[in-house]
Amino acid sequence: MPGRVLPLVKGKVYHIFSKSIAEFKIFRNNIEYERMSNAVKYYKADNVPLKFSNFLRIKNKEKAFKRYFGKIKDRVKIMAYCFMPTHIHLVLEQLKPEGISVFMSYICNSYTRYFNIKTKRKGPLWESRFKNVLVKTDEQFLHLTRYIHLNPVTACVVEKPEDWSFSSYKEFLGEVGEEKAICSYSDLVKIDSKDYQKFVNSRIDYQKKLAKIKKIFLE
Repeated sequence: MPGRVLPLVKGKVYHIFSKSIAEFKIFRNNIEYERMSNAVKYYKADNVPLKFSNFLRIKNKEKAFKRYFGKIKDRVKIMAYCFMPTHIHLVLEQLKPEGISVFMSYICNSYTRYFNIKTKRKGPLWESRFKNVLVKTDEQFLHLTRYIHLNPVTACVVEKPEDWSFSSYKEFLGEVGEEKAICSYSDLVKIDSKDYQKFVNSRIDYQKKLAKIKKIFLE
């Protein structure tokens, strides 16, 4: 597989997007979304001391993170995310050379093996390589997170972004405790939860209209 024209750079933040082949539905229930969520939390760490399968068997995963992952350096920092039925969005800072590529390889391959075994399916699950866009400014980061968090609303899966359990939106609203939180972004931008909620809600109608226009032109 050919390499990227512009390599991903350590210390830079990127919008990462990966979708399933032919928009195949790869997340069908809470268990499957939770599997990806656990994979994201697990594989962001570099050189973990236990297998992912063993990690999944641990009941209190928050304590496990402190015990097994406390002193381990991460390969990526997760700054925002949204898991949709056919694709995933992630905003990542690369902390080590090749960190994002290694991280994405692990989470996608791990989920493919799990899904194929569960459904007695064979072959690849994800379309080609993941897409990436460099995030250059704090303003771009904020607008990007709004777009990502509104994905479930735009797709008419839920009425409000807070109704979707498989994104980082509730973390941005301060409704997720530190132990269960996946994201870290405070060193890049300070977010007031009430202001951020207004910021997101102000775009709901526009993003819905934009989605309808795109659908019309694609049909």
